Amino acid sequence: MASKGFSHIGLSTLDLDKTRDFYVNVLGFKPVRSDIIPIHEGGQIRHIFFDTGRDQLIAFMEARGVPGIPAEYDAGINRGLGVPSGFYHFAFEAGTEAALEDKRRELIAKGVKVTEVIDHEWAKSIYFKDPNGIQLEFCTYTRNFTDEDAQMKARFDMSLEGMGLDDASKLKPSPKR
Repeated sequence: MASKGFSHIGLSTLDLDKTRDFYVNVLGFKPVRSDIIPIHEGGQIRHIFFDTGRDQLIAFMEARGVPGIPAEYDAGINRGLGVPSGFYHFAFEAGTEAALEDKRRELIAKGVKVTEVIDHEWAKSIYFKDPNGIQLEFCTYTRNFTDEDAQMKARFDMSLEGMGLDDASKLKPSPKR
């Protein structure tokens, strides 16, 4: 069977109302399914799916009073793992360079801290964070891939900030195995 891309990406949040507001009113994603799931052992999970385009969804779960699930944890993924914010991130397709610039202006107008447009040579991107601390990206391809692109080699250099790794100096080293 041929791959058809992602169905959805599942993430966690401690505040589903704030997350819903951001994804609907800031990013403009339409909620397509929302559930309250009572858990037999106690508590409930609220679960929401947003359509990000091309029938691909992003989903968030929020547990309330569910045994064994802590009331507080780092839903931003990277800090909990002790890696810079750029390591685990999600990129949405902007479509065109003009649309990427428009999206950047729109996010800034809505009070979101957004990077400059970063030119990766094969794509251009902007980076920002959602209310959970998850790094997000809007990206657009600027050319088709070539066979040479698949070969691992140094092609450009970039600053920590440009790579979304400017928080690396604040990380604590993990214990050695």
